[in-house]
Amino acid sequence: MGIVVHVASFAGYIIPFGSVLGPLIVWLMQRDEIQFVDECGRNCLNFKISMMIYVMISVVLMFVGIGFILVGFLAVFDIVVTIIAAMKASEGICYKYPMTIKFIKPRS
Repeated sequence: MGIVVHVASFAGYIIPFGSVLGPLIVWLMQRDEIQFVDECGRNCLNFKISMMIYVMISVVLMFVGIGFILVGFLAVFDIVVTIIAAMKASEGICYKYPMTIKFIKPRS
């Protein structure tokens, strides 16, 4: 199920906000039952929300010109890091995404 959390984020390339909604649905359904899914879900959601913020900033920077390059870089970075996270989840390792702002913190 940890793999499903990460792979569900690719829904964002088909459905608006799917990169957050896909992992959110899987995480909410399984977080109380499986600790690994809870950790993977929090990491994935924090990363995807952070990426949305970075893309919004890049869109604003498109008026200056550099935003086009940043959006391309962010798209490739998102795909590569998500694939790495899914591969780590298949090995039972909870991947810590780089450039992540911690919005959803672990429960106490």
